[in-house]
Amino acid sequence: MTDRALAVVRAGALTTVQDLGRPGYAHLGVPRSGALDAPAAALVNRLVGNPPEAAVLETTLNGCALRPRCPVTVAVGGAPCPVTVDGRPVAWGAPVRVPAGALLDIGTALSGVRGYVAVSGGVAVEPVLGSRSTDLLSGLGPPPLTDGAVLPLGHVLGAHARVDVAPQPAPPAELVLRVTVGPRDDWFTPTALRTFTTSTYRVSSASNRIGLRTEGPSLERAFSGELPSEGMVLGAVQVPPDGSPVVFLADHPTTGGYPVIAVVRTTDLPAAAQAAPGTPVRFVPVRRR
Repeated sequence: MTDRALAVVRAGALTTVQDLGRPGYAHLGVPRSGALDAPAAALVNRLVGNPPEAAVLETTLNGCALRPRCPVTVAVGGAPCPVTVDGRPVAWGAPVRVPAGALLDIGTALSGVRGYVAVSGGVAVEPVLGSRSTDLLSGLGPPPLTDGAVLPLGHVLGAHARVDVAPQPAPPAELVLRVTVGPRDDWFTPTALRTFTTSTYRVSSASNRIGLRTEGPSLERAFSGELPSEGMVLGAVQVPPDGSPVVFLADHPTTGGYPVIAVVRTTDLPAAAQAAPGTPVRFVPVRRR
C-alpha cells in the first residue's frame, strides 16, 4: 500500500469527500453533489497548492481527526474551529505542515456548520462519473468517512501559498437568500407569497446536504392536489404539504412533485451551507435577470 495516504482516527458526525461535483447528469437522475460551501473548498485547495478540481474533506459540526502516512501540507477552512497537530495548536485558514504519523485534529466548529480540509495532492479516491464527491442521496462516490478508513492521496503538483491567514467570510448571523419567484408561485395564495417574502424563518435542525429546511409561518396553497413530478434545480425552494420552505442544496433530487415557489441565487448558497440550526432566514425577491 502506498504511503501517500491518510488514516481516519475520528470520522466525526459526518465527514465526506467532496470536489466540484458531477454536473450534467440530471437527465440520468444523478444530482450535482460537490462541496456545499464551494468558495471555502476552493480556498483551502489554493492554500495547499492543489488544482481547483482536487477533492477535499467536508466536515460537519465536530470536525475529524486524521493521521497522514507521509508528510503533508494541510489547510482547514469554512466553519472556524480549533486545529491541533499532536495536541499543539496550529493555524486555521492557513497552510500547515503535518509530519508523517502526527495526529491532525480538526475540532468542533466555533460557528457555522461545515469545515473543509485540503491535503497536498488531494484525496485520490476512485472517481465516479468524473467526480470523487460523496452523494448522500444517490449513494454514488465514496461512503462517508468511518473510523479506521484509509484515504489515498494524489501527487503534489504545486507549492503551498505563502500566507499567514487567508480571510474567509464569517458564517451568517442572519441568512439572507435572494430569490426569483416562480415557477409555481401560482400554486400559492397572495397572502402566502407575501408571508414568504416578508417573514423571518429559522434554519431547522433537520437540514442536511440535500436541503436546508426551515421553520416558520406555513405557506397556504391556492388549491389542493399535487403536481406531476418535474425537474428540480439547485437552489429551488420547494414547499411540501406542511407549508415550510425547503431550499435544495447539492445532493437534492433531480425531480420532485411539490410546487417550487422560488429559486435562490446560486451565489447565496455557500452561506446557506454554514447556517447553523436556529439561524434566522429571510427570502428577498429580486427581478429575473
